Amino acid sequence: MTRREPSSSPVGLYMHAAASRQPTAEAAATAARQQRQEYTPEQFTQPFCDFMTENPTSFHVVDYCKSRLHNAGFQELPSGELWTGKIRPGGKYWTSRNGSAIIAFAIGRAYKPGDGVAMIAGHIDAKTVKLKPVSAKPANATACLQLGVAPHANGLDPTWWDRDLGLAGRVVVRDPDTGGTTARLVRLGWPIATHLSPGGRSETTTPIIGLSSAYSAGEQRPLGSPGEFVHGQPPELVQLVAGELGVSYAQIVRWDLELYDFQPARALGLRRELITAGGLEGRLCSWAAMMGLLAAEEHDDDDVDGGGYVRMVGLLDDVEIGGNGSAFLPTAVERMVESLAGDAGQTPGLLGRTYARSFLVAGEVAYAGHPDLVDSEGCAPRLNTGVAVKHDPDGGTDAAVLTRVAELVGARVQPYQARVGVGPVLSSVMGCRAAEAGIVQLGVHSVRATTGALDPGLGVLFYKGFLENWHRIDGEFAS
Repeated sequence: MTRREPSSSPVGLYMHAAASRQPTAEAAATAARQQRQEYTPEQFTQPFCDFMTENPTSFHVVDYCKSRLHNAGFQELPSGELWTGKIRPGGKYWTSRNGSAIIAFAIGRAYKPGDGVAMIAGHIDAKTVKLKPVSAKPANATACLQLGVAPHANGLDPTWWDRDLGLAGRVVVRDPDTGGTTARLVRLGWPIATHLSPGGRSETTTPIIGLSSAYSAGEQRPLGSPGEFVHGQPPELVQLVAGELGVSYAQIVRWDLELYDFQPARALGLRRELITAGGLEGRLCSWAAMMGLLAAEEHDDDDVDGGGYVRMVGLLDDVEIGGNGSAFLPTAVERMVESLAGDAGQTPGLLGRTYARSFLVAGEVAYAGHPDLVDSEGCAPRLNTGVAVKHDPDGGTDAAVLTRVAELVGARVQPYQARVGVGPVLSSVMGCRAAEAGIVQLGVHSVRATTGALDPGLGVLFYKGFLENWHRIDGEFAS
């Protein structure tokens, strides 16, 4: 008897099994819903894995978003320049800060001063290990070359031990002719470090990057002169980075480099129904939100009733270290409103009216129930099911709005009680309504975590649905 093999796509095995179990009526409803949306969750599985593999730092994520936005017709608004006269109803724009945070928005063609903003905020920083300003360390009796690093948001925990660690980040390079500087991105193509287990000792260990016996005494001498940035870095590492960028080591002014889990993001499981990736937390929801914005743009309905609202996605860079109250997002909204207002900009309460008609969805991951620590109340979100809407008795979230989004787009949401952070903090600054809706993952604050193979796509479709339908929901929930 010949065995029939299911599809070998990243989620083909999972989808084959799921289809065989799905009731006919439910399958028909799902097919109709997906046809209406023109997207299916599994379409986003491999693109998400590629994104996670190729963009290990916040700088790379922002660069990736800039490219995608440019290709979709979004125009840059430099944050240090006036926006007045540069933006208009029907336009699509983005602005960034420090190369590590980005905000993109699309203005409805029927926009008029006071119309609301449908906002999604996520964060793209992750728990990581960053190189110290002076990262060179002298070889000890073991002849191991070590790298001076510092944890970002409590990195360097046991989940980092005994792993292949890559190096990536931003390098500031000086032009020898003009004296001007530019920021360049770098990602070495092989692991350069490993973070050894301390062997039962509790103190912090230091990653090793090679053996001093592989280099002559001359090759181990610091580069540059005392006081110069490169003088305090491992000379071979400086030469590697300079070679990767095609510049002289003397042109390197400084860098912001970090170590990361070098293993690529990939599907796993018996039917490839899961995804494992490093730096998953934060970037999972952020990527889905940005893709939701781009997908919504392809199905623009701004000329229908209520089409004057603004769709906005903000990806922040410091949430892991307590930056929930970043002023970047509210500042961008204020500048946009002022620039579009013209003479109406002097109208009392214009910004307040805008925020009163706005809503913020905080894209913060939700933690799936641990299989060995199952929630006794049955309130643990499940993978490959739908985004989790967080309920916090102390946080004041507006979960009903997100439930309505799910109804309109035929999605499923999962109730989840947890402490909320980004949504209430930012909404208190702006005075708008807010709630947290996160994609589900397994693994809390680990160097590597797991999500469902369908979860990135489920997040894209939900966030897309919110951006496309907020004007309608706002009318239904108006006080």
